[in-house]
Amino acid sequence: MSVLNQKTIENSVVVDGIGLHTGKKVRMRINPSAPNTGIVFKRTDLKEKNFIIPSVFNVSNATYCTTVSNEFGTSVSTIEHLMGALFGKGIDNALIEIDSQEVPILDGSAKEFVKLIDRAGIKISDVPIKIIKIENKVTLKDNEKFISMEPSKISLDIDFEIKYENSLIGNQRNQVKVYEDDLKEIYNSRTFCLYEDIEKLKSMNLANGGSLSNAIVVKDNKILNESGLRNNKEFVNHKILDCIGDLYLSGYKIIGKLVCSQGGHKLTNQILRKVFEDKSNFSIIEIKEKSLPHYFLNRNALKSIA
Repeated sequence: MSVLNQKTIENSVVVDGIGLHTGKKVRMRINPSAPNTGIVFKRTDLKEKNFIIPSVFNVSNATYCTTVSNEFGTSVSTIEHLMGALFGKGIDNALIEIDSQEVPILDGSAKEFVKLIDRAGIKISDVPIKIIKIENKVTLKDNEKFISMEPSKISLDIDFEIKYENSLIGNQRNQVKVYEDDLKEIYNSRTFCLYEDIEKLKSMNLANGGSLSNAIVVKDNKILNESGLRNNKEFVNHKILDCIGDLYLSGYKIIGKLVCSQGGHKLTNQILRKVFEDKSNFSIIEIKEKSLPHYFLNRNALKSIA
């Protein structure tokens, strides 16, 4: 059975936490699912109209987090860290049962979700995975913000840059090859905010569950978290984590290169929509081991794809 076939988890796993923005307690269960069913959320606190597909076209809000909704208005929010972990661990199919409207924030990164998936184990099916291959370069600009997707030979490359007036965050840039690099620092990087923005978020009824245990808080040139940063590019690395999770709303792994400056959830969603506007921009291919170049397999480059 090929490692390039679709995967789900071996056993159901449960996690309890609180929503970053709602502040509400939430229990989430990740369950195995059959090939070609994809990732699906089920709101168990509702009796009907409670299934939500995390699709690029179902994104109903992408301002401070990624929220997806179904046609009945039922939603689930802050899905990006979980989706990033599922992408990175190669999980193609899973049913995620959740008893509230927001995925638990846990420690503000994808670290605990990755541990959860590892604990559940991975089950390989006999159905080949399918991947979106970017065929044409597509770009978007929003004043100083920029994002593009373009063809890549056989990888998903992300080149991400952030620019903050705050001197401690400043300008940061990192580049990752998602299917080849060790993503530990990406998974471990936490969400962050400026101290002066907290009151604004609270006034918008956001960040009600936020604390120093699930977010980095920066005040002037000081990090308020006693433990400091987990890595020297944690700010931009968290943006890359968000980006990976948001890209998974395409429903597939992707072969292509994404370049982004000062973007976020909204811009990633917009570039995916623009890619899908024209069918010549992409193709959907089945990845079979015998059709891959030998040099690619020898480099063991399919860590996340597979």
